[in-house]
Amino acid sequence: MIRFKLSLMMLLQYMMYAVWWVPLAAYLTNLEVSSTQKAFILSSMAIGCIASPLIGMVADRYFSSQRVLSVLNMINAIMLLGAGFTKDPDILFICLLIAMLGYMPSWSLTSTIAMVHIPSEQFPKVRVFGSIGWVASGLFSLFFVHFMHLDFDGTNIPFFCGAGVSLIAAIFNLVLPDTPPLGKGGKSTIADAFGLGTLQLLKDPNFAIFILFSFLSMIPFAMYYSFFSEFLLNMNTRYISVTMNWGVLAEMGFLLLVPLAIRKSGLRKVMIFGLVALVIRYLSFYAGGLINQTWMYYIGILIHGLIFGFFHVGGQIYIDKKAPKELKAQAQGFIFLMTYGLGLLLGNLICAWIINYHQHTGGYNWEAIWGATTLMSLVVLFLFTLLFKDRSVQVKE
Repeated sequence: MIRFKLSLMMLLQYMMYAVWWVPLAAYLTNLEVSSTQKAFILSSMAIGCIASPLIGMVADRYFSSQRVLSVLNMINAIMLLGAGFTKDPDILFICLLIAMLGYMPSWSLTSTIAMVHIPSEQFPKVRVFGSIGWVASGLFSLFFVHFMHLDFDGTNIPFFCGAGVSLIAAIFNLVLPDTPPLGKGGKSTIADAFGLGTLQLLKDPNFAIFILFSFLSMIPFAMYYSFFSEFLLNMNTRYISVTMNWGVLAEMGFLLLVPLAIRKSGLRKVMIFGLVALVIRYLSFYAGGLINQTWMYYIGILIHGLIFGFFHVGGQIYIDKKAPKELKAQAQGFIFLMTYGLGLLLGNLICAWIINYHQHTGGYNWEAIWGATTLMSLVVLFLFTLLFKDRSVQVKE
């Protein structure tokens, strides 16, 4: 029953986000917002990640994690409703920013809740239901197009769907297994409030290198994560959400392979495999456009799960193994701060600049854009492989 509740928690948590985030860039293009406004609206998620360590500290020290999660999801539901009712880019940015300040800490919180109640090596078997929720969010698109005869991707309807799922999740969170604060009674400092207690772990050179390259990997990663729906819109793709969800569908299988891959190859090699997949993604996009073979785009889409499962989920397991129990929630929040927070924020700004630089009359030079992200991915892969040497982390059979 505990694993069932944790799995449903993951399903709802990722469904509420994917349903509106995946087609967001296409919606902003249809609203004809400026490139700068688009970059900042797409970065609302990244800015929200900055709150993750703070919320992690609250869950570590003061309140049960499942109750904190419920409150955050309620805030998210209210703000998504506001986003659905406005077409003013400035108000939309404010609504999504507040929504993400409530939502993004939930990724580290759900990871912490799950790993308190199950062994961290088994975490991917629960986390895979987040991928199922992400894929299932595509059903909203099919329902509105086929049964309601309404356009879905590129409209404001996804915001209302996200708000509804978020409200359901907020109620369900209250019946999750109790996860009391592990660091209750401990001394709280300003450093704790900003999640900086995790910085003591940076004394380990390998841990510091892991954090640095997790941050840098998000720069090329952002091109797909934040802007790929705009590329699909330029390709006249009607089912944007469904098309991108093929990658998350494949992610389910890759996530289930993570524990086996770690046992066979070790965490270091598993994370390197994830970065190799990042290179393959952008190389397939580049080559597909260069030789006019659109089927190659699906290689880059389908390999998303290998990138996420092996590098990002593998990284979460690495964090869990390296952090002491009183810092586990803060540490999970800190890695989200550095990746989906600061890393994605910088990545969005750099990728928006690259896209604008390669804009021409009638569209964009996507081959040049994918070439640039391929080169960035290669550099990250080479340096991480060269510098990250930690083979000390062991996992249970």
